Amino acid sequence: MPFHRIYCPPDLYTKEEKDAIAKAIMECYQRLPKFYVIVNFIHVENDDYYIGGERSEGRFVRFLVHHLARTMITEEEKREWMDKYEKCIAPWTKDKGINWEVGISNQDPVFWNENGIRPPPMFSEPFKTWKQDNKPSPYIL
Repeated sequence: MPFHRIYCPPDLYTKEEKDAIAKAIMECYQRLPKFYVIVNFIHVENDDYYIGGERSEGRFVRFLVHHLARTMITEEEKREWMDKYEKCIAPWTKDKGINWEVGISNQDPVFWNENGIRPPPMFSEPFKTWKQDNKPSPYIL
């Protein structure tokens, strides 16, 4: 379950841009069931966003991502993912001429359930069912 929280000023992105961002992020996770990928835009008013003690004036966005479905182990693997993610969001960050920050945490998947069910191991038959059905369902390994 990659959970993406995007902290941004209320008028930084249009509804169409938000749709495009969510779809671009989804494309990064082709190996996972679609319902695993959650994107939330959290609006922070311009006068509530401070960087270095100064108001940001609506030109800053923070992407905070929690990974649970699959954790990355090596530094190389983690940096490769960061490069992929930065490329994914570039049209709405770098290309938009704003300042941004990305933080990704690998969390222990043992502390994760979907509808009260522990998600099946990657690429197992129950996992394939979850991906095909795009929803969790009880299973036995």
